[in-house]
Amino acid sequence: MLKKSVLWIHKWLGLITGLVVFLVSLSGAIYTFHDELKLLVYPEKYFLQSPASEATPLPLTELVSRAQSVLPDGEEISRVDLYPASGRSWVFRASDIDVAGFGHWNYFRYYKRVFMNPYTGECVAVEDSKNEFFQLILQLHMNLLLGKTYGHAIVAYSTIIFAVLLATGMILWWPKKWRGKTLRRSVWLDRKVKWKRFNYDLHNVWGFYVFPIALILCLTGLLFSFPEWKKPYSDFFNQFSIFNPNSTTLQNTTSQISKRHHAPIDNLLTYVLQKHPDAGMMSIRLREPDAPVVDVQIRLREDRSGLFRWYYVNTQDLSIKEIRSHDKLSAGDLMSALNFDLHTGTIGGLPTKILVFFIALGCASLPITGYFLWWNKRSKAKRKSLSRI
Repeated sequence: MLKKSVLWIHKWLGLITGLVVFLVSLSGAIYTFHDELKLLVYPEKYFLQSPASEATPLPLTELVSRAQSVLPDGEEISRVDLYPASGRSWVFRASDIDVAGFGHWNYFRYYKRVFMNPYTGECVAVEDSKNEFFQLILQLHMNLLLGKTYGHAIVAYSTIIFAVLLATGMILWWPKKWRGKTLRRSVWLDRKVKWKRFNYDLHNVWGFYVFPIALILCLTGLLFSFPEWKKPYSDFFNQFSIFNPNSTTLQNTTSQISKRHHAPIDNLLTYVLQKHPDAGMMSIRLREPDAPVVDVQIRLREDRSGLFRWYYVNTQDLSIKEIRSHDKLSAGDLMSALNFDLHTGTIGGLPTKILVFFIALGCASLPITGYFLWWNKRSKAKRKSLSRI
């Protein structure tokens, strides 16, 4: 009786959310390797033709001004992603959104990326990121290209339902006997069976193997969908921390950085580039000219957002207000910081990215095999009813 009720819930929840789960899982699989694929597909944007190994980058404010000059009036740069490696261009982002806009092209009023040579100040390329392939894949994954108000909610609640589907699927998968043919069929595919039985086994076996990682992907995805959950999530894991949750600031020997430029952000960037020449990348969100603090986020590895240093400097006297570091975070705050790395599979490098890629493909296959299961049973029931007439 229990399994019958669980099957009914599993079937109808799967039919309701199947298309969403398929699209979100497939787009997630494609996006897993977006960093590597972008470098292969757009090498002329991301790599400089003549790397300057000994050259010094121009002041950031000058580069921002030059990047701004190639954009239409009204499109303002708000973020910079830069790479200390000498052969890489720097990326200047300009975007504006309409939160209530329905559909991707109404949600983004504009989204441009300007690729600059940081040593010469030359514009390498201007990308219409609103229509760029990997950006479309990301927006499909996050909100089905429907915009934030509607699409984001559909994806979020479908993810919750998919977590329920994973749990009910495990109840249905649970073998009656943990031995012999029953157990073997639950964990291994027999290619000699007929197609309908093979489809059933494929749904059953794949569901078993993807369950633990797929559940982690659901939970980490929900933290993006419901950011208000992050605090209770962090607070829960902070109970098991050996660090003081407030002890996140690194001790630094330099209390004040040198003034070499007029703009505080130029001085801060010069300092951190010298301090972390081997960093993977750095991100800067541009502040108002009268902002009391400027900051730079440093990824120690380009593909790992959870390995970071974050510098905050007072604009008045260029004193270092705070340096935040991943290795000084308490357990819960570290889990939150690692959420992106866990969700995308970058936490363990290439092996875990490959794992997440195949798990995402496995998740995308479950609605397909599940639909065929429903259709086959529906057809069988229909034939039975016709034979009784």
